[in-house]
Amino acid sequence: MAALHRLLRSSAAVAAAARRGLCTVESEPGARFPAGLARRAAAEPPPARRGSEDRSVQWVFLGCPGVGKGTYASRLSQLLGVPHIATGDLVREELASSGPLSRQLAEIVNQGKLVSDEIIINLLSKRLEQGEAKGESGFILDGFPRTVRQAEILDGVTDIDLVINLKLREDVLVEKCLGRRICSQCGGNFNLASIDVKGENGQPGINMAPLLPPAHCMSKLITRADDTEEVVKERLRIYDEKSQPVEEFYRGQGKLLEFDLPGGIPESWPKLLQVLNLEDHDHKQLAAA
Repeated sequence: MAALHRLLRSSAAVAAAARRGLCTVESEPGARFPAGLARRAAAEPPPARRGSEDRSVQWVFLGCPGVGKGTYASRLSQLLGVPHIATGDLVREELASSGPLSRQLAEIVNQGKLVSDEIIINLLSKRLEQGEAKGESGFILDGFPRTVRQAEILDGVTDIDLVINLKLREDVLVEKCLGRRICSQCGGNFNLASIDVKGENGQPGINMAPLLPPAHCMSKLITRADDTEEVVKERLRIYDEKSQPVEEFYRGQGKLLEFDLPGGIPESWPKLLQVLNLEDHDHKQLAAA
């Protein structure tokens, strides 16, 4: 298993993609590899501070609110057998605990302030140390880092192999966010949006089927208070403004993979596996199930 995990490290995945001609800009629908990434990855494995020869992938997922980072990160974590770590979950877990930061976090959240970089990195470092102690050999981070400073601090904590930046047209993102619903009883997340956007001006069409709730949840659905068109568009504008420097940071390191979602999960998942060179792994896992 350790040998298989080593083969799945991003350098191997990217190098394999290069051999299949996927490293030119948009040479594979949905994927844009930075020039020279595969050559560098194949010839020069990234340095390791956490025993890279004995670990699996250490990946980051970036993307706008509502793009589906959690969905794809969770699926990949199950496929590769590594934990999916979302910093928002770490904050919520700490708030629910009696840990040393819980009271400080409660004050910050209750006042509507942003949690500091130092606290987030503290929680993340603790989570990674706990994982290592339990024998975890890798991870997939979801939505972190959000700033260049966070990325620089993260570089001092661990080695990131690959940063997958999920992209989706803004008009589709807005429609998707406006369709989100939560069951007030079970807490399940659903989406009522049935997206069918025709291709125009060089942009491909996108189809996304709704994620409907079971019948017993239908009458209990509620909409997030901040899921209004005005708020969603402002949230996307702010994210785009802040994300550009982070993308450039990882692009400069040769670690950024931009992936344009071609549709919903049925269309996007196989293509994402393809550009990550994980189709065979997925087939073997399904055969063994």
